[in-house]
Amino acid sequence: MTESLLADLAQQIKIWGRELGFQQVGITDCQLEEEGERLRAWIDAGYHADMDWMGAHGEKRWRPELLEPGTLRVISVRLDYLPPDTQPIKVLKDSSKAYVSRYANGRDYHKLIRKRLANLSKQIDTYCAERGIESKGRAFTDSAPVMEKALAAKAGLGWIGKNTLVLNSTAGSYFFLGEIYTNLPLPIDISEEHDQCGDCVACLRVCPTDAFIDDRTLDARRCISYLTIENKGPIPEEFREPIGNRIYGCDDCQIVCPWNKFAKPTKEKDFHPRHELDNGELLKLFTWSEEEFLRKTEGSAIRRIGHERWLRNLAVAIGNGETTPEVINTLESARANATPLVLEHIDWALERLRSGRRRKRKIKRKPAG
Repeated sequence: MTESLLADLAQQIKIWGRELGFQQVGITDCQLEEEGERLRAWIDAGYHADMDWMGAHGEKRWRPELLEPGTLRVISVRLDYLPPDTQPIKVLKDSSKAYVSRYANGRDYHKLIRKRLANLSKQIDTYCAERGIESKGRAFTDSAPVMEKALAAKAGLGWIGKNTLVLNSTAGSYFFLGEIYTNLPLPIDISEEHDQCGDCVACLRVCPTDAFIDDRTLDARRCISYLTIENKGPIPEEFREPIGNRIYGCDDCQIVCPWNKFAKPTKEKDFHPRHELDNGELLKLFTWSEEEFLRKTEGSAIRRIGHERWLRNLAVAIGNGETTPEVINTLESARANATPLVLEHIDWALERLRSGRRRKRKIKRKPAG
């Protein structure tokens, strides 16, 4: 396959990607040794909490050619998800409302992106087949041992910010990533998105649970997104009050990022809020039966945490709100049928509400030693 043909295909891939709805497409190589070393050190320090899957695949995570033999290049794509007319700060300040991370307000992104990547792969295969070229590719989106952020940064989609997210100078950070591993030696994009965080530390300072060890190092054990989504057990008491009304994930380090003034509302209707998940009432959501929860979260990323953890998170958020007879009665009524996990958090909420304690909006990490 000649260089001119590869260059033409690379250009076509970017055109096809935009036609499929991706806002950006970049191409990079498979060299991630430096990023792999940082990941190993991060896991060795225990910052991954109990997410053992992050270290389960060894070098396959930072050596794409081991995960998918024959891989020479990675095609990285960006799909913006910020819902229109979203008012995150207003919701966060209303203790009667439930805050759901904006990426989870609509349809689960996995199936949507995977389908589009499959279509992009077909177009690549067709192009190659018409020219007698053997092509092989495999699509991913947050579903395999792939270092998505590192690959996206190398492919020119942005830089890794101090909040550990990929930042883009024209789009902020409210976007999903996806990849195609391919055996085609496509020309590599040279990133023009160099680190532009400068002296800004807004994201580090705003974190309610002080989860950042330093810039670009996150301790998942303290992160609200981990605590409310990946964590299957009780939420440690020291983090319950700082969680506030965040019932699924946290966007604080994105909300304060100056680069997100450039984030554009998505035109993808699938990412628009459903069932008022962008502005729901805590008590109303807490009264959802398991059947109602499964029905209203069908096709949503939220469904993966299950009804029990949904109630656990809501109990904490309600406990951080205002004390009213309705709130107390709702929590008391839920005790009878609550699982041990949920009951622990209901009782914590009742004790907090009855004691009249004011919520701590932020906690500081205890000094070492």
